[in-house]
Amino acid sequence: MIQELSVQDFAIISNLNIEFKEGMTVLTGETGAGKSIIIDAMGLIVGGRGSSDFIRDGAEKCRIEGSFYVESNQEMDRYLADCGIEMVDDVLVVQREIYRTGRNNCRINGQLVNTKTLRGMGQYLVDIHGQNEHQELMEATHHLGLLDQFDVDRLTPVLADYRIHYTKFKELEMNLKKFHANEKEYVQRMDMLQFQFEEINEAELLPNEEEQLLEERKKLVSFQQITDGLKNTYNAINGDESQALDLVAQAMNEMSSIEDLDPSYKETSELIQTSYYSLQEALTNVSAFVDDLELDESRLLEVESRLDVIRQLKRKYGETVEKILEHFEYIKEELSLSEFGGLDVEQVERDLESEKELVDSLGRELSQCRKETAGNLEENILTELKSLFMENTRFKVMFTELDKPNETGLDKVEFFISTNLGEDLKPLVKVASGGELSRVMLAIKTIFSKNHGMTSIVFDEVDTGVSGRVAQAIAEKIHQIGTNSQVLCITHLPQVAAIADTQYFIKKEIINKRTETSVSELAATERVDEVARMLSGAEITPLTLEHAKELLSIAQKK
Repeated sequence: MIQELSVQDFAIISNLNIEFKEGMTVLTGETGAGKSIIIDAMGLIVGGRGSSDFIRDGAEKCRIEGSFYVESNQEMDRYLADCGIEMVDDVLVVQREIYRTGRNNCRINGQLVNTKTLRGMGQYLVDIHGQNEHQELMEATHHLGLLDQFDVDRLTPVLADYRIHYTKFKELEMNLKKFHANEKEYVQRMDMLQFQFEEINEAELLPNEEEQLLEERKKLVSFQQITDGLKNTYNAINGDESQALDLVAQAMNEMSSIEDLDPSYKETSELIQTSYYSLQEALTNVSAFVDDLELDESRLLEVESRLDVIRQLKRKYGETVEKILEHFEYIKEELSLSEFGGLDVEQVERDLESEKELVDSLGRELSQCRKETAGNLEENILTELKSLFMENTRFKVMFTELDKPNETGLDKVEFFISTNLGEDLKPLVKVASGGELSRVMLAIKTIFSKNHGMTSIVFDEVDTGVSGRVAQAIAEKIHQIGTNSQVLCITHLPQVAAIADTQYFIKKEIINKRTETSVSELAATERVDEVARMLSGAEITPLTLEHAKELLSIAQKK
C-alpha cells in the first residue's frame, strides 16, 4: 500500500504531501481542483509516461516521491533482485524528477533506475483505473490473462509446464526452418571451411618452420660452393703446394729461442704460438667438414616441396606460417560452434514431433482447466453483478480453438455479455455502456482482490454516469474491495464519499496571484458538510445536511 505521496511543482501543485491509510480513501472536491492531477502524479512514480508539460510554470523540474509498504511477494522479490534493489523493512521509496529538457531521474530506494524498470516495479504497487480506462475489458486480447489470474494457483503450474515444451518446440522448429532455408548456402560454406581445415591440418605446419627450411635449402643449394671453399681453405693452410702451417711452426720455434732476451720478444712469441694452435684447430675443423660433406639431392627435393606447400598456403590463408595457423584456429572454432555443426536433422525432426505431441497434450489439459475455471469465474461475476443491480445479466467466457498453438496455449478467450433480458450474448467490448463497464470492472476487481490481495487500487471517477441505488451499490462494492486492498477513489458521488474510511478534500485557491492546490483530511463534522455539498451543489440547506448525516450514518452501519 502507498503510505505517503509528496508532490512538488507538478501542474497547479506547488508543494503537497499526503499520508494515506489502509482501507478505502476518497478524494473529493470541486471539478478542476486537482484531484486527477494527484492520480497523475501517482501514475508517474510507477512508470507512467512523463512530459515536461507536467512542470509547474516558473519551475525547472517537478518532483514526485512515494513511500510504499509492500508485503513479501515472490515475483516482486525476484524482480527487485534482478534489478539489484534492496528493500528494507518491507518499504520501497520511489522518486521521480522530470526536467524541462525532457530528462528523467528515477530512483527506487535510492538506486538510479530507468523508466522501464520503474514501470516493471509499478505493476506490483498500484493498479490505476480511470473513467475511460477499462483497457483490460475493452481489449479482447486481455481476457485470457484475466481468466488465468482468476485461479492462478491452479493454472500457473500447468501454463508454466506448457510454455517449457512450447519453447523447446519453437526452438527446434526454428532450427529446422533456418537449416532448410539456408541449407545450400550453409552447406557451401561448411564445405569450404572443411576443405580449408583439412588442407591446413594435413600440412602439419610448425612455428618458425619456414625459416629453418630456408636455411637448410640455402646450404643444400650451395653444396658445390661450400665444398670448394673448404678444400681450398685446407690446401691454403696445409696443402701439397703450401706449407703455411710449417712456416708458422718454424717462426714459432725461432721466436721461442730468443724470447727470454727481451719481454717484447716473449710477447710476440706467444702471439705466434696462439696463431699456430688456432690454425691447427681450424685445419682440424675444415678436415672434418670435408669428411662430412655429402650431397643429399632427395633432401633438397623434400625441402623444395615443403617450401612450395607453405608458399601455396601463404597465398591463400596468410602472409606467414603464424597467420595461417591463426586462420586454422578460427575456422576450427567456427566449425565446432556452427549453428548446424553436427546437426542430426533426422533426430531434430523426431524431437520436434515429440515436443509437438507434448504441446498438444498439455495445451488440451490447459484448455480443460481454463474451461472449468471459466465456469467458476462466470458464477462469481454474475453474483457480483447481481449485487450491482445487473441481475438480468448473462456473462459467458467464450473459447475458440486456435489454428496452431502459441505461447499462451491453444485457446482464444473473449468475454460475452447480455445486459438485458431476451438479448443474445455479444462481445463485451461492443455492447456494454460506460456504466455497465464500470460495474463489470468492479465485479472483476472485487473477485481478484479477494483472491490475490492486490496492493493499491486507484479508481478515478469510475462511478461517473450512475446514480440512485446503482451508485449505492457501487459505493459498497468499492468499499468491499478496500477490505482486501488499499483503495483510493476520486468521486463526485456522495454515496461513495460517505462509505469511505477516510476522506480528503482537494481545494484550489489563488495565493499571491498563483493557483494552488491543497489537500486536507476531513474530520467527521467536515465530512457532513462535504457530503452535503456533493448532494446539493453550492447551496447547502438544513435538509441537505440531514441527508448527508443519514448517508454517513448508514455507511457506518454497513
